[in-house]
Amino acid sequence: MRVNTLKRAAVAFALALPGAAVATVVAAPAAHADGCYTWPRTLSQGRSGEDVRQLQIRVAGWAGYAGVVRIDGRYGPETAAAVKRFQSAYGLRADGVAGPQTFAKIYDLQDDDCTPKHFSYSELDNGCGKGGWSGGPLSSSATRENAVRTMWKLEALRRSLGDKPLYVSSGFRSIACNKQVGGASDSQHLYGNAADLTSRDRTLCEIARSARDQGFSGIYGPGYPDHDDHAHVDSRRENTRDKTANTTDWSAPDCAVD
Repeated sequence: MRVNTLKRAAVAFALALPGAAVATVVAAPAAHADGCYTWPRTLSQGRSGEDVRQLQIRVAGWAGYAGVVRIDGRYGPETAAAVKRFQSAYGLRADGVAGPQTFAKIYDLQDDDCTPKHFSYSELDNGCGKGGWSGGPLSSSATRENAVRTMWKLEALRRSLGDKPLYVSSGFRSIACNKQVGGASDSQHLYGNAADLTSRDRTLCEIARSARDQGFSGIYGPGYPDHDDHAHVDSRRENTRDKTANTTDWSAPDCAVD
């Protein structure tokens, strides 16, 4: 597990102080509360902007059954519902308003490179031993951004499974790598939108079933051809740059996921 920065520890300590002290601390957030992104204001329905978009990336894994959170910078009902689920999952007041305590929890979960603390870029980059984010249908930067969104959904999936480790056996694949491993011609792995998962603590069926609530629109697992040794999750429904219909496709027949 990677170590969080002292900055986050300071924020968490401040939020544990008595009410008057908390008011003093949160009234003027530190300019650099986090090495990746700092939220400058409380967010609720009706707000819009880059701060909303950044929040949506981090709560997209709390979309609810068969749902997705659109990363559009507009704080509507689906974002509020995802924030409530995030808050509930971490023992916060579940009111759908993203304020100091919600952001403090995100800072605690987030490393300075914008990845969640239980997943890293190296776990999801080019899966045939070369590393990097080039060689796919998108630019390296766009693929890497998709991978960050995938990791935040994986963080939510991990939490929903009792914070038990999940292992990524395949993440982003270049076109050459995808051909080498026999992947589908328009696989979501090409876009940084997919991960193949295993676990030592949870069954593949538990992973596949839980993924239905964590914003994944593509799920394949036991009973689906060539998926008896891993669970595949992806975000195909949100991918507007592939050749695949933007629909939900789940198939893990041995797990009653279809």
